[in-house]
Amino acid sequence: MVENHSLGRKTFMVLNTLGLGLFAFLCLVPMIHIMALSFSSNMAAGAGEVKLLPVDLSLKAYEFVLNSAHFWQSFLVSIERILVGLPVELFLTIFTAYPLAKEKKDFPARSIYLWFLIISMLFQGGMISTFIVVKSTGLINHLLVLVIPQCINAFNILLMVNFFRNLPKEMIEAASIDGAGHWKILWSIYVPVAIPSIATITVFILVRHWNSWFDGLIYMNDISKYPLQTYLQSLVIQRDTNIMMTKEEAALMALISERTIKAAQVFIASLPILIVYPFLQRYFISGMLMGSVKG
Repeated sequence: MVENHSLGRKTFMVLNTLGLGLFAFLCLVPMIHIMALSFSSNMAAGAGEVKLLPVDLSLKAYEFVLNSAHFWQSFLVSIERILVGLPVELFLTIFTAYPLAKEKKDFPARSIYLWFLIISMLFQGGMISTFIVVKSTGLINHLLVLVIPQCINAFNILLMVNFFRNLPKEMIEAASIDGAGHWKILWSIYVPVAIPSIATITVFILVRHWNSWFDGLIYMNDISKYPLQTYLQSLVIQRDTNIMMTKEEAALMALISERTIKAAQVFIASLPILIVYPFLQRYFISGMLMGSVKG
């Protein structure tokens, strides 16, 4: 069926496409500039000649990064953080959302726990009290300190709760009649059907863990245990970056622009999320819509 659009509709579509295309390009400009800067020479970067294209193509910054022990050690810490934090947080999110998605007659205290989740989204204990609690547990300077304090995320749980509530009640009742218990129903019915919502929450968890830097800064006393973003934040913000390097790295950096090295590290740090996101993007919109609307 061919639809005949009016002139106003066609004009709107053209302007809308151009506007969204321009907005998307503006979002990409900082990344393009960082990439161009990382591939530029020392002189061009220092003189401020680099805009959106590399000037005097050079790979020395990437040679420095690939041989930087501190960079790859912090990269490994971030990978370990995700390998531990992602399954733990996904399990707790699913495990918490399942009873909260039940009818009130099946779980009378459901409303109380939901209010606790909502209140935790609006009010928090504060940085000092959180630090005191974390320190009293003995987790300071340990990998688990990057995982445990934020392994329960109220927004993700509410998203999963709403998704579970949209599942057909007849399917659950049929499984119960056949003798399936709660554990069987959760992992054999709820979880397989909730793949779009789980994929959406996975993206949220990955991005949060990968981009988080502040918790590493306040909970880690050893630079060698910094996650990647904390290391990059210290490298970019701190003026004296030599304390983050060996003597060999400092000598090599004297021959390369500090700006190109930082740009190369930031660009490499962004690649994992840029690579993973396209594989999960097809679930993202459907998971958000189905998990945010109660029908």
